[in-house]
Amino acid sequence: MDPGWSMLAMLAALIGLLWYWRDSLGARDAANDAARETCAGLGASLLEGTVSFRRLRTVRGAGGSLELERTYVFEYTRDGYVRQQGFVVVAGRAVQSVGL
Repeated sequence: MDPGWSMLAMLAALIGLLWYWRDSLGARDAANDAARETCAGLGASLLEGTVSFRRLRTVRGAGGSLELERTYVFEYTRDGYVRQQGFVVVAGRAVQSVGL
């Protein structure tokens, strides 16, 4: 392989990795916001203050294009004693569903 093509392939891989990292941060922020708002609406406390990544898959978006769908989980409590688990599903950077 020509050294120029190798460098181009490495650059493309680096750009892809940076895009994925930035997209993941945006999706995680959206999931954190959704978990916080849901817990606040129920009068529950979001434990650890953040969501945890659980699953990644590709899905078809509304326009038929492929999107990354990420599922995040979080723990919350309503009474301060019993820990319960919820989830947030994010496609792209849009929250699709929140479950408790």
